[in-house]
Amino acid sequence: MPVMITRILDAQWFDVLARILLTLVFWTSGLGKLFDFTASAGIMDDFGLQPGWAYNIATLILQIGASLMIICNRGVWLATGALAVFTVLTIPIAHPFWAKSGEEAFQDMTVALEHISVIGGLAVYAVYFRQRERMLFQ
Repeated sequence: MPVMITRILDAQWFDVLARILLTLVFWTSGLGKLFDFTASAGIMDDFGLQPGWAYNIATLILQIGASLMIICNRGVWLATGALAVFTVLTIPIAHPFWAKSGEEAFQDMTVALEHISVIGGLAVYAVYFRQRERMLFQ
């Protein structure tokens, strides 16, 4: 591996940046739910999650809180697990591609596959964090 790449991968700033990017989709979504609370609560109601305001609060707390935990390297196993479970649950609630047809089904399937990839990224980070933790405490 080139020395420049090694230096970047070993840099603390790059580790933090990677965690910010890994959680970007969650914390930006949580902030969106916070700043446009009424519309987001209405979307929750539309998905049959009632009361929408309560689901909106729970979702934005989970998205922002778990993202911060990962960014700060605190409770990584809990945060990655919570976001993974949340993400898999959004597929049948918001992206049920199997119940649709045509372009709409294709779009929802694409989003579902992207969600599964994000879950994979969360799992990889949890494994990385655990291995790093084990090396530090040996």
